Amino acid sequence: MSKLQAGIIIELEVIREAPFGYFLTDGEQDVLLHETEMERGLAEGETVEVFIYQDKKGRLAATMTLPEVVIGSYDWATVVEVKNHLGVFVDIGIKKDMLVSMDDLPDEFENWPQIGDEMYCTLKVDKKAGLLGRPATEDQIEEIWQPASESWFNQEVSGTVYRLVMTGSFVITREGLKGFIHESEQKGKSRLGQKVSGRVIGVKEDGTINVSLLPRNHERMGDDAQKIYTYLQGRKGPMPYGDHTHPDDIQAKFNMSKGAFKRALGRLMKEKKVYQKDGWTHLNSERE
Repeated sequence: MSKLQAGIIIELEVIREAPFGYFLTDGEQDVLLHETEMERGLAEGETVEVFIYQDKKGRLAATMTLPEVVIGSYDWATVVEVKNHLGVFVDIGIKKDMLVSMDDLPDEFENWPQIGDEMYCTLKVDKKAGLLGRPATEDQIEEIWQPASESWFNQEVSGTVYRLVMTGSFVITREGLKGFIHESEQKGKSRLGQKVSGRVIGVKEDGTINVSLLPRNHERMGDDAQKIYTYLQGRKGPMPYGDHTHPDDIQAKFNMSKGAFKRALGRLMKEKKVYQKDGWTHLNSERE
């Protein structure tokens, strides 16, 4: 019985030349190695290692380009196309891109990978014998991640989102560290395959890390202070927000907590840019 199937690397014998390449065989089944998929000249009777895939018509074909992403083997693949009713296509290193079906992607389209994102994936054959990409599960990530030491605390890290859950997202860093980003430690929602940069805010006993994508407090306070100052300048007059304003009103107007608002306001007052009077905040430049 033939061993040929899409998604594998196999050694085949060159059985005969064709006007557009060579036919290869495993002794049971022949497959075409098109001249555009050849990396060197061949001779009849020699053995060549090739990757088997499906051409545009669904026929088995061979290429001498050997990808790392094959059936049973995982690697990173870059997203090159997104079809919202089909899935995403990833580049595994050969001329034909592989589809990762929407069935293997998050339910919400906004959480799908975008062009340029990366997915840690393998290949699989679907029920119709079609070759598809398949994202790695937690079991595969368990095989490649490395535990972090306490020295990673407060260090900057960059990584890729490989899994989404209700409360946040999981990432694998360039160094192989496995981290979790809680929804409160990021602005907006993450997407699968997204490349992120943040800092380590916790190292757990099992060696996994907690990551924050938000600025440090002093950096955040600077951004908040600038937001308040810009708002005051735009009003060209005092604003009815100060130390005693209800937290919900502050959140609604400035999208920041009461604590962050007070710290930012305190900074502006220390820099003598604003002052408060009767529950209102004024620009110092408007002081009579």
